Amino acid sequence: MAAPARVVIVGSGMAGATAAGALREQGFDGEVVLFGQERHLPYELPALSKDVLLGNADEPVRVHDEGFYADKDIDLRTGTAVEEIDAAERTVRDSEGREQPYDRLLLATGSRPRSLSVPGSELAGLHKLRTIDDSLALRGEFREGRRVVIAGAGWIGCEVAAAARSHGASVTVVDPVPLPLLGVLGESMAEVFRRLHVEHDVNWRLGVGVAGFGGSDAVESVRLADGTELPADLVVLGVGAAPRLELAERAGLALTREVPGGGVAVDATLRTSVPEIFAIGDIAAPEHPVHGRIRVEHWANALDQGKHVAANLLGEEQPWRRSPYFFTDQYDLGMEYRGLADPRSDELVVRGDPSAREFIAFWLRDGRVQAAMNVNLWDDGEALDALVGGQVQVEAAQLRSADDLGALVG
Repeated sequence: MAAPARVVIVGSGMAGATAAGALREQGFDGEVVLFGQERHLPYELPALSKDVLLGNADEPVRVHDEGFYADKDIDLRTGTAVEEIDAAERTVRDSEGREQPYDRLLLATGSRPRSLSVPGSELAGLHKLRTIDDSLALRGEFREGRRVVIAGAGWIGCEVAAAARSHGASVTVVDPVPLPLLGVLGESMAEVFRRLHVEHDVNWRLGVGVAGFGGSDAVESVRLADGTELPADLVVLGVGAAPRLELAERAGLALTREVPGGGVAVDATLRTSVPEIFAIGDIAAPEHPVHGRIRVEHWANALDQGKHVAANLLGEEQPWRRSPYFFTDQYDLGMEYRGLADPRSDELVVRGDPSAREFIAFWLRDGRVQAAMNVNLWDDGEALDALVGGQVQVEAAQLRSADDLGALVG
């Protein structure tokens, strides 16, 4: 396949903007066009539920500074969506009706927050968190005495709860699951997070779902499936995100349902079923050499795939091998998680003291580390990367007692 002269990138989040910069770092001197629906310069998402929501920052971290795109001759088109792809003609049509040709096309369309289809879902006062504008609007609602109900006990729900409590709001978190973060962490590790929030006066209503919202024009209450009515001045919907697959589907790209929520099926090089089109970030579901077909929505995945895909857009065939990574900060707890475990069946091994919230948790499968989570301990990151990424054979007793985790890598 001939080297490209023009690369079009659809999506100006972390993944797309990083890929644009990486193309220049790889020495590509052809045209790079970067489309983004938002009018803001490309920015990172983690601060929206952390520093911005806490009030420690008014702006997110930019992927690149303001002058970067002009300096690197990247044609950044903010406030402009791509609406159609003609894979046969190798063109895209943008929201202004213009057709744009490409030699290579990169899709990084990200995901959107899910809604709840229940009575009252049209009322004002129901918030989602995906953009900087969402975060600033939500922060403005958090203050002493405000009654905040959060639907969803996942990572976003827990981080929003911590931020709301820091502003003095009264917080109740509702979820049909019996423990927060249960599907990711399993019972004993999920209990660590439940207790953390109890200590900060968060009210849990677990094991019951939301049946509807009450109020005339704005939300005034949340009705649960057991008939309970919770008074609410505002509601935050933290019920997950859905990958934006519509553009890829209309273009005829192969999709997969092997992963939760579905995704664009890509090979190990992040190439789709159409050779000139690649996909990265929240929408991409590559075949991972360790974890099988996966789709990851976290910040590090967008960053790393954006860097990685640049060489493949230019003709290389480098397989994607990085293990998932994500982090959270809630109150005085900081955590990093590497890998991908099934807490229902993998063996949990704990090094340290969960009650003091200073520990490392490992999940083993057939004697190999599938995932590792360090909580308020920061010295072993490289060793954890190696243990997870290298699928090191190790015994549980060694993980608990070894003086140096790095020595287990070999």
